[in-house]
Amino acid sequence: MIIELDGNSLTVDKLVEIARSNNKIKISRKNVKKIKKSSEFIERMIKEKKFIYGVNKGVGDLDNKSFDNKKIEDFQKYLIYSHSAGWGEPIAIDDMRSGLAVRVNVLSKGYSGVSDEVIHKMVELINKGITPVACQKGSLGSSGDLAPLAQVGLVLMGEGEAFFQNKKIKTKNLFEKENIHPLKLKNRDALSIINGSSLTAGVGSLEVYDALRWLKTSEIAASMTMESLKSNKSIFDKRVHETKGFMGQIQSARNLQKITKNSRNITDSDDVQDAYSIRGTPQVLGAVRDVIEHCKYIIETEINSTADNPLFFPEDNEYLNCANFQGTSIAFALDSLAIAITTASALSERRLNRLLNPKLNNDLPAFLIDNSGFFSGMMIMQYTAASLVNENKILSTPASIGSIPVSGDKEDFVSMGMTSAIKMRQILDNSNAILAIELLASAQALEFRKDSKFGEGVKEVYRFIRKYIKPLKKDRPLYEDIQRMTNLVKEGKILEIVEEKIGKMG
Repeated sequence: MIIELDGNSLTVDKLVEIARSNNKIKISRKNVKKIKKSSEFIERMIKEKKFIYGVNKGVGDLDNKSFDNKKIEDFQKYLIYSHSAGWGEPIAIDDMRSGLAVRVNVLSKGYSGVSDEVIHKMVELINKGITPVACQKGSLGSSGDLAPLAQVGLVLMGEGEAFFQNKKIKTKNLFEKENIHPLKLKNRDALSIINGSSLTAGVGSLEVYDALRWLKTSEIAASMTMESLKSNKSIFDKRVHETKGFMGQIQSARNLQKITKNSRNITDSDDVQDAYSIRGTPQVLGAVRDVIEHCKYIIETEINSTADNPLFFPEDNEYLNCANFQGTSIAFALDSLAIAITTASALSERRLNRLLNPKLNNDLPAFLIDNSGFFSGMMIMQYTAASLVNENKILSTPASIGSIPVSGDKEDFVSMGMTSAIKMRQILDNSNAILAIELLASAQALEFRKDSKFGEGVKEVYRFIRKYIKPLKKDRPLYEDIQRMTNLVKEGKILEIVEEKIGKMG
């Protein structure tokens, strides 16, 4: 499937297809005309000997420096060179593909003055599976993702490095091999490539997608734990959640109910009032669901926005200096998402504690193993979960409150959105492992509930886990089990097996 980009209809789901399923893209014909019109407007102003920021004037605190139009092409090259100043490991291929697609979509709106050759070359890279290598760290999220996007500019010029067929290769050698012609940047091409938070938005899009998938898996893990602990079915009653009114809470309760449908372990006794970590799961996970939905709205607004400065309006014969490169909205969204997922992962660890603790686990064996004392069972898995929760709590400190002035104080307030995105990925990775540990423990707990009928979704997960991981009869090293289970969570396999049984979870 080829996904058409028109500057207005790009979604998180479409970006996932481009980034991870290698779907190709194209620019709508209407937008190609807008791009050319904007580029022609720049050329007209240059001929009229007007001085334009990032064209024949310097950038940042050097915006008071101008130069002869004969130097414009060299300036574009040197602007890419000077801004290619990041550090760290390369940005993941799927994150870069997502960010590059966002930049194409943003530029296709026709307000940036970029030449159509740049857009078509970016499209060519995506469609041929060529992914620029860019250092992960260096972006402040205002004036956009300058340092990493500058390395995209290097690749467009036939320089730097790129990933191709999962190998890192010199761009020059790759272009020669694939018969690809490098670009010679002109007019306002360099600043158009780098001046916006498109990469942060692209990374954030994948994180929002992964966060929702993680949340649904969290509902599955919670259901298994509830079944193991013989929780009260009133937790799921729709009347309870409709009186509260939050849509996320209503949906989470509905999912929990579907997963545990027909369970004989879930009790309806009035004498059972579960601990908050169990009873409050729909309310907490529902709140996380609402945060994810809000983040998705913010992200999808951003990826269809004019993230640049200045903006050019050919129909008005005018260009306007602005700060639409500012990534504060995305930074706030990802920082909120970090807090939400961290909270839900902490809830998972608390449910895990109730499974393992013999004082709280409703007559299950201590640490879920017979002959405990001689065997330690799953005791130390909780230590790992606790350490990851602690790390998440540190990582969930908002990056967006940490502005540091740069560029001679001309750029004196920045969003730090890319930092929000980087630590959000770490939180998701940690949270996948935390859920994996709860799933391992709840599957082990169900070994001691086999005399009762499991819920529809719970039964499928239990069977699926047992295809990969044996019950714990005596102590053995558990790190491989945790890693294997974490991979199943991250790949969405647990969610997939449940939805095949009970239908799509909202």
